[in-house]
Amino acid sequence: MKPPTSSIALVSELRALREKVVGITDSIISTADGLLVASESDNGSGEQESLAALCAAGVALGTRTAAHVGLGGLRESVIRAAGGHVVFASIGENALLAVVGDEGLDLANLRRELPGAVDVLGKLLAANATT
Repeated sequence: MKPPTSSIALVSELRALREKVVGITDSIISTADGLLVASESDNGSGEQESLAALCAAGVALGTRTAAHVGLGGLRESVIRAAGGHVVFASIGENALLAVVGDEGLDLANLRRELPGAVDVLGKLLAANATT
C-alpha cells in the first residue's frame, strides 16, 4: 500500500471521530507493517511513528491470540491503562487504526462509531491506492 499523496481527507475523518467521541486525544492510521500514513493529535507529542509501529505489533498479537483460542478474526484490541485507553482496529487487509483516549474516553460510544469510521477510512485508502 502506497502512502496517500494527500492525507487531508484521512485526517478530517480522524478529527470527525474525535469530535464524536469524548476523550479521544490522538489517532493514527498505519500500514499493516507499522508505517505511519496519517495522524491527528490533540497534544502534538511527536510519537506518531512509534505508535504506528506499536499498533502493527499489537494487532498482530491480538490476531494471533484470537486465532489460537478459536475466537475468529480480531475486531479490535483495547488496552486499558491507569491513564486511559489505546484501541487498535484493522482497516481492511493493509491498514490499521490506533485511537488513544484519556481516562474519560467514552469507550461505549467509540465502539459504536468505530465501524463507520473504519469503513470510511478504508474507502479513502482504497481510492488512494487506485490513483
